[in-house]
Amino acid sequence: MTTDEATKSEGEVQAAALAERGEDITPARDRGVLKIIKRPGSEDETPMIGDKVYVHYKGKLANGKKFDSSRDRNEPFVFSLGKGQVIKAWDIGVATMKKGEICYLLCKPEYAYGSAGSAPKIPSNATLFFEVELLDFKGEDLFEDGGIIRRIKRKGEGYSNPNEGATVEIHLEGFCGGTRFDCKDVKFVVGEGEDHDIPIGIDKALEKMQRGEHCILYLGPRYGFGEAGKPKYGIQANAELVYEVTLKSFEKAKESWEMDTKEKLEQAAIVKEKGTMYFKEGKYLQAVIQYGKIVSWLEMEYGLSEKESKASDSFLLAAFLNLAMCYLKLREYAKAVECCDKALGLDQDNEKGLYRRGEARLLMNEFELAKCDFQRVLEVNPQNKAAKSQISVCQKKTKEHNERDRRIYANMFTKFAERDAKLAKPGSKKQRRKQLAKRDPNLLALKGKRLKDTYDGGGGEGRASCPRPAQKKVAARPRDSPVFFL
Repeated sequence: MTTDEATKSEGEVQAAALAERGEDITPARDRGVLKIIKRPGSEDETPMIGDKVYVHYKGKLANGKKFDSSRDRNEPFVFSLGKGQVIKAWDIGVATMKKGEICYLLCKPEYAYGSAGSAPKIPSNATLFFEVELLDFKGEDLFEDGGIIRRIKRKGEGYSNPNEGATVEIHLEGFCGGTRFDCKDVKFVVGEGEDHDIPIGIDKALEKMQRGEHCILYLGPRYGFGEAGKPKYGIQANAELVYEVTLKSFEKAKESWEMDTKEKLEQAAIVKEKGTMYFKEGKYLQAVIQYGKIVSWLEMEYGLSEKESKASDSFLLAAFLNLAMCYLKLREYAKAVECCDKALGLDQDNEKGLYRRGEARLLMNEFELAKCDFQRVLEVNPQNKAAKSQISVCQKKTKEHNERDRRIYANMFTKFAERDAKLAKPGSKKQRRKQLAKRDPNLLALKGKRLKDTYDGGGGEGRASCPRPAQKKVAARPRDSPVFFL
């Protein structure tokens, strides 16, 4: 029997065994995906919809011919479960697996590549055989900062999501350290959950949810109740929270293009007051949402009357300045600078815009730029004592920074000098050759007499010396100059 014949026979045996003993794991119970566990998993939990899963696999046709293998590439395959990123059989099969489990899957064409196939390796209407190992899985990182991790227990319906300002009805349960502290049905406006003792992370996550979805949300302190905690619920500062949320229904808010200028200006006044209220309460993320609405409504508004244009610019200027202050509080200094730049684009001599940009730049260690901003503040208002004080801070920080650099470079020069001194110490020719070869490995390419002559300095009687390039005179570099070594 040839190797191909043996492979074909083995493949047919495995396929037959799966067809006979495999468990039907399809929701329709049509035997489209059959599964046999080769090695049980080490944990009880299975991945949920949206989880990022890591697998190794080998794929074969029904005749036993291998068409793909992650093991051959020595690299796990990663995908998001239940999002249609892989064939239907995989979304079904991997959802039943446990961490560490290895299983066999037999997949009919309608759960694989169907009549189209996947040229050139997979023919039309092919039944596929897979060996899959589930290495690991983890929840979906909604904003790719680790702050909100979602795991979907029940997928929602349709493709629409609540937007910022939408009115939602939800059921939620909140947990901290395994203890439930909240359970309620509530109706509120997305972005204003704090009015109902709901943390900002829920508002953010709702914009990613679908009607009827039931999910688990893991909130870091930034998206929970933050440094203030929630004494009402006994939540300490910077606590991590877990919520189970079901989105029962929602009504989307009007998009910017659905509103006329008059309505946008009216709403801008309302959300500005709302943002200021949140800011005074120290709820900076919630304030950012409110001020951000003004920007989204008015920043690209054209064709305004003189009166409307003046009102729009006034709201935008206030929004950018207030956003800058929020970002300073949130320690997002680059965003603060960006908002100040936009405010100064509307009013180039705005005292608050210049001062807040200076603050942000100072905290980013951009001392000279910060000092320039504070000096411009004094040009606008010579009586601004805070700006005068900040200029002194900038000068002090610059001096400290330069002193630190001088110490660093002085230490570097001292180390180089010590190394050179060691190399200059008298010793045997053999030792000097080793030291110099260690200092410049390229000299190892020189052999025999040339290597010896190079180490010995050359030029002696009966010796051939290596030609040396003419030395250029270089002006002495001040000891404290900013030298950079690559």
